Amino acid sequence: MNFMQIDVYTKSEAVDVLVMRLSELGITGFVIHDSADFDEFLENKDANWDYVDDELMGLKTVPTHITLYLQDNPQGLETLTELKGALADFKAESPDFYGSLEIKIDNVKEEDWANNWKQYYKPFNVGEKLIIKPSWENVENTGGRKILEIDPASTFGTGQHHTTKLVMERLEKIVNEGDRVLDLGCGSGILSIAALLFGAESAVMVDIFENAVKTAGENVEKNGFDKNRYMAYCGNVIEDSALRERIGGGYNVIAANIVADVIIAMSGLFGDFLAKDGTLIVSGIITERLPEVLTALEGNGFKVVSLSEEEGWNAIVLELA
Repeated sequence: MNFMQIDVYTKSEAVDVLVMRLSELGITGFVIHDSADFDEFLENKDANWDYVDDELMGLKTVPTHITLYLQDNPQGLETLTELKGALADFKAESPDFYGSLEIKIDNVKEEDWANNWKQYYKPFNVGEKLIIKPSWENVENTGGRKILEIDPASTFGTGQHHTTKLVMERLEKIVNEGDRVLDLGCGSGILSIAALLFGAESAVMVDIFENAVKTAGENVEKNGFDKNRYMAYCGNVIEDSALRERIGGGYNVIAANIVADVIIAMSGLFGDFLAKDGTLIVSGIITERLPEVLTALEGNGFKVVSLSEEEGWNAIVLELA
């Protein structure tokens, strides 16, 4: 499979806002190139270095831009069309703030995608019980932590994003032995794998993208769980009543790490899937959208148990009122 490398040119002061707004569209996995990063590096008085490598020196004059990757297939082209429309809207509403928002597109082969990730993706701890690692890295001393192995791929969910870490940290405290877990918007399947490692009996994963569903199943099995421990469905639970019937109900834990608009649209459905004493975890919510999400969930019979925030991203733990 090939990927399109998409470069979006903007201004330094607009990078954070642009990334946030694109994330709301479900576009994730950004690489930021900004000469301001080089200036920050030079101004770091505590740094000890004898030389600056060529890659870092390249930041000195690089035009500020954000790089993202989309599959070179109909799904990716659809997302690219959505991206172009969104950028046109951003430009129209704030022509000076965002800069040019020019797009450049290059093709990237899958092996190049994987190799580009290897220099950045190393084992890291999440919560008190997990180590997340890619397949090419070995961990000799786990310190009693469970290993969750997952590689960067064309679907969202390596555990590095704040939203994913927030949910895994909540799952660690909530999942009990024998629980049934529903993972809505499963992406890579990382949340389902974490829940199974924490003792869940089974996980049902749902995503609107076929590639995500296929990848999620493969990732669950790579982590040592066979087909008796999971189910994976492709479809839109908001629009597909037959899919909702297949998913069923009585889940002890539901995780929905998506975006605010989708969580709001699903807010009337969560209660049908959840056991009476079950727990709902929603994430992927930027702080600016938090009041809307809370209003929708509370209006559909939920009460907030806890709320966690990390760098502008929020996760909410809820129960039926």
